[in-house]
Amino acid sequence: MSCCKKDVAAVMQQAFDLYKGNKDGANASYIPFLASVPSDLCGLAFVSVTGEVIKIQDVDYKYAIESISKIMTLGLALEQSGADAVHSKIGADPTGLPFNSVMALELHDDKPLTPLVNAGAMATVSLIEADDKEQRWQKILAFQSALAAADIELSEDVNQSEQTTNAHNRAMALLLESSNRIYSDPLEACDVYTRQCSTLFNTVELATVGATFANGGKNPVSGKQLVSPENAAHILAEMMMEGLYDTSGDWAYDVGLPGKSGVGGGLLTIIPNVGALAAFSPRLDQFGNSVRGQLMIKHVAQTMGWNLFNSKQH
Repeated sequence: MSCCKKDVAAVMQQAFDLYKGNKDGANASYIPFLASVPSDLCGLAFVSVTGEVIKIQDVDYKYAIESISKIMTLGLALEQSGADAVHSKIGADPTGLPFNSVMALELHDDKPLTPLVNAGAMATVSLIEADDKEQRWQKILAFQSALAAADIELSEDVNQSEQTTNAHNRAMALLLESSNRIYSDPLEACDVYTRQCSTLFNTVELATVGATFANGGKNPVSGKQLVSPENAAHILAEMMMEGLYDTSGDWAYDVGLPGKSGVGGGLLTIIPNVGALAAFSPRLDQFGNSVRGQLMIKHVAQTMGWNLFNSKQH
């Protein structure tokens, strides 16, 4: 699988022009800050495993990373604790239920099943080795910055907006504690999880995160090896299974690439050994995925022939 920068840029521009005017979907309304983001913003960026960058439109706009943060904290946990420990304590199987489902915990109280739903993500946060909550948070923030090759910052506005509306997550954290499946103070883990979702990224920074995982865990911008190739592969597997919430199967069927969405409007797709494509548009479908982002990335991936399941007759 390969790409030519000129070809990718042309196809990206074509995808942007086709779908930039799409008015389907709406901003997330249950978090006040997200509801206030201008809904017509739209950007598309590609970062290759050699560090080449392609940018279209609103790629410098900073938005809340939200659930895409889960793959970054998962990377840190894998590096600190090892894949076997994370797998045994968190799991790696789709729940078949919404990302904030309490029912999934009740049905599978032995472990959260996956680090890419809220319960599993909070349990993953609790695994991060630290002396206290603040040190745990600083380690997560520093790792986000390293992956993005940029100084990532917490938005106090987003964090405050989320901390006042996260009663459901706090309840799930306590439920995890009741089954001994969270590994620090549960409410502290929920607090740090909420903070990690409240950091601000632009679309190039998001694509840089993806390019790091596409490049065997080595950041193509900074040159730093941040996760092992083996752990990068584990992260991509999780993204393929659960990265787009309830529509992850549809994404694998149509696009055939690991992806991760966030209700802030970000959408990241990784092409192993090639690079990463990131989109931003805050209009979401009913499952919490960017409408324009899905359309644009699907067009680029299909046109470029990037589906990992494509095969040739011999």
